[in-house]
Amino acid sequence: MSVKTTTQRSLDTFGKTTTSVELKCPDDTTGVERIMLAAQGDLQRLLSCFFGRPISVECVSARTSPRSAPASPQHPITQDRQVQLLCSGRIVCVATSRVVLTSPECERLFLDEKFAIGQLFRHMRVSPRFTLLDVQTRVNARGKRELERRYMLEAEGVSCDITELFPDRDMFVLGTAWLDAVDEPAPEKRHTVSNVVTKDQAVEFTPHGLLLAMILSFIFGSYCFTRVGL
Repeated sequence: MSVKTTTQRSLDTFGKTTTSVELKCPDDTTGVERIMLAAQGDLQRLLSCFFGRPISVECVSARTSPRSAPASPQHPITQDRQVQLLCSGRIVCVATSRVVLTSPECERLFLDEKFAIGQLFRHMRVSPRFTLLDVQTRVNARGKRELERRYMLEAEGVSCDITELFPDRDMFVLGTAWLDAVDEPAPEKRHTVSNVVTKDQAVEFTPHGLLLAMILSFIFGSYCFTRVGL
C-alpha cells in the first residue's frame, strides 16, 4: 500500500541581515515567474505592478456548503470556486480553489460582503501562512506554454487550497504588448471552385459573375443573330 504525501516546495528563511527564498520549480522558470509563484495572497497586486494596469477578479462558478450554523471549527463552511483574473480584458490567470471558513467574521467578509481571497487577507491585515505544494509547466493543445502552481494559504478563521493556471507564459516576456495583442482566429476552411484566371477572363466565377456572364451572353447572342439576319 502506497501513501501519497505532499511536500513543501518553498523555503523562506531570514536572519538579522539576510533573507532567502528557495523554490523547487522547473529549470526553465524565469525570474518574473518565480516572483509570481512566491505570491502569498498578493498575486493581483504583483500582476498589477508588472503590467502597470488594474487586475480584476471575475467569478466563474461557486458552490457553497449549507450555512445551517455560523462558521466555526466544529461547523466549517466550505466553498469550491473558480475565478478569472483579468487585465485589459484578457485572462492572465485562472484560479480554482476550496475555501474553508471557520469563523463568523471570515464567513461574513467572504460570503456576504464578497471579498476575494487576496482582498480578504488584506482587509483583515493578516499575512497568511503560505505553503507551495506543486509547480508545473507544459504546452497545451493550442501550443501555448502554461504555468501552474498549487498552494495553501492559512490564517485564523480561513484556509484556502488554490490551484492557479497562467494560460500563456509569453505574458511574462511581452508584458503589455501581450495584453494589447489580438489573437487571430484560425482561417475557416471554405469549399471554393478552383478557377484558372487568364488575361481574357473578365468575370470571376461567382454567383454575381455567373449572372453577369449570362446577361452578356444573351446580349451578344442577340446582336450576332441580328447581324446575321441583316
